[in-house]
Amino acid sequence: MHIETDVKLDFKDVLIRPKRSTLTSRSEVDITREIKFRWSSEVFNSVPVIAANMDTTGTFEMARALDAHGMMTALHKHYGADEYLNFFSSLERKSAAFYSLGIGQREWDQFESVMQRANGSIRYVCIDVANGYTEAFVRFIEKMRAAYPDIVIMAGNVVTGDMTEELVLAGADIVKVGIGPGSVCTTRKMTGVGYPQLSAIIECADAAHGLRGRICADGGCTRPGDVAKAFGAGADFVMLGGMFAGHNECGGEVIERDGIKMRAFYGMSSKAAMDKYSGGVARYRAAEGKIVYLPDRGPVDQTCLDILGGVRSACTYVGAKRLKELTMRTTFIRVTQQLNEVFGKS
Repeated sequence: MHIETDVKLDFKDVLIRPKRSTLTSRSEVDITREIKFRWSSEVFNSVPVIAANMDTTGTFEMARALDAHGMMTALHKHYGADEYLNFFSSLERKSAAFYSLGIGQREWDQFESVMQRANGSIRYVCIDVANGYTEAFVRFIEKMRAAYPDIVIMAGNVVTGDMTEELVLAGADIVKVGIGPGSVCTTRKMTGVGYPQLSAIIECADAAHGLRGRICADGGCTRPGDVAKAFGAGADFVMLGGMFAGHNECGGEVIERDGIKMRAFYGMSSKAAMDKYSGGVARYRAAEGKIVYLPDRGPVDQTCLDILGGVRSACTYVGAKRLKELTMRTTFIRVTQQLNEVFGKS
């Protein structure tokens, strides 16, 4: 047993300190980024915000709506091969969507089948598991990199620098960072495992960037200011679930409650998801997610504008003319007390 006493921080624990700026308008801020990768020769040049690969948010409809704003969508992994092929063949911007899969043999077989018929239309792939610390996960990344040397591989989730480095060296271009911060994730409650998201981003970004890798901050953002903090902390990409949930473009059950239209939103390790795709929760495990019903939020366009506008505004407050500059110009101010102060220790 070991106890780390260093303070670890979440988004709620900090604010970004403003700095003198020569910018006169938010319209002067460029929130696209040109991103090169360690392994793939692809060059990303768009807005590095991604809808999460949950079946309620990672839909074809969401991808088309976010593409109009230059953003991306990680599609959920429960579409059929023909559905994937038809969608990707219709995309003009190949960076608009990730093909998502786990590490099971059935998913690998479908992926290989799709890739053989895709004619190069699939350039971004997300390998998604709840626990990115297993040897089997690392071996799967190595296998995919060997089979498809030029695609962009995003893989996760992890929360520590050492494992970030291992995934990058195994073949991941982007490491997905976050265990337990999502609004419908109950991993921290059910297992006691997790890591405060802001500190995870800072530490994993430092590890990845030293190897020319990239990271995607996955989970914990509940408002545009959190997205700005994630970028300020060093994230190259930010993945959002709850902020994109409840819109017309989302999947999931739609019900009416007290005359109000509600849309289901749930974690992919929840009982709802496992009942839908796995025949229920296996006896050897527990559900690590929950289902909530959100009031219908209409089209996602306004939410996109709110997110992008908030990030632009954050950039103007610190004088960052480009999103890439936000990290270099960010100083975080602690707004919570340290533990020793709370407990009155010297």
